[in-house]
Amino acid sequence: MEKIIEYSKVEVMRNEHIALRDVDFAVSPGEFVYLLGRVGSGKTSLLKTIYAEVPVTTGSARVFDYDLLSIKSSQVPMLRRKIGIVFQDFQLLQDRTAFANLEFVLQATGWKDRHERDERIDTVLRQVGMATKAYKMPHQLSGGEQQRIVIARALLNNPGLIIADEPTGNLDPETGDQIMTHLYNISQQEGVAVVVATHNHGFVRRFPGRVLRCERKMLIE
Repeated sequence: MEKIIEYSKVEVMRNEHIALRDVDFAVSPGEFVYLLGRVGSGKTSLLKTIYAEVPVTTGSARVFDYDLLSIKSSQVPMLRRKIGIVFQDFQLLQDRTAFANLEFVLQATGWKDRHERDERIDTVLRQVGMATKAYKMPHQLSGGEQQRIVIARALLNNPGLIIADEPTGNLDPETGDQIMTHLYNISQQEGVAVVVATHNHGFVRRFPGRVLRCERKMLIE
């Protein structure tokens, strides 16, 4: 089976310092992978290399069909279209509705047909149980509801990979469990690979997956 991510001997930098060295790992379609480690252990920096926010300059690194060492800036948007990203702090546009937040992404990624955009938005909102909240502004939604809109946003372009960086960090435990359930179901039912950075070890017991740890500047399986 073709791997979605393949890293070998990669050095991950953060502010000109080595965050992780000799990173070797691969992710297959449909895998659910945890990235565990303390704050500052390199988890976020590693995730940012996957969607070409942080450059890779050593070793070999491929995500889908893109070589991260030679990727051109014009190719980065195409790579990111294949990846759904779920941030801890939601990063929703505050001046527009949930629906308009999602429409903005589709327009920015080349969906010209309004009817197709409406259908796709309706589909992803139903997937995360938010079909009735489409016309709410972000400030009218709870943290958990905002994060479900963020997951819907991540699903818009049918990604093969979802990256979630501390997706439950700003949520209470019960709401955090609901968000993890959504991510886990997407992985199991849709065959989407999901990589979750977290320091909540309880999730590993409830939602089994592969575990990678960032410690002592190493990535350990």
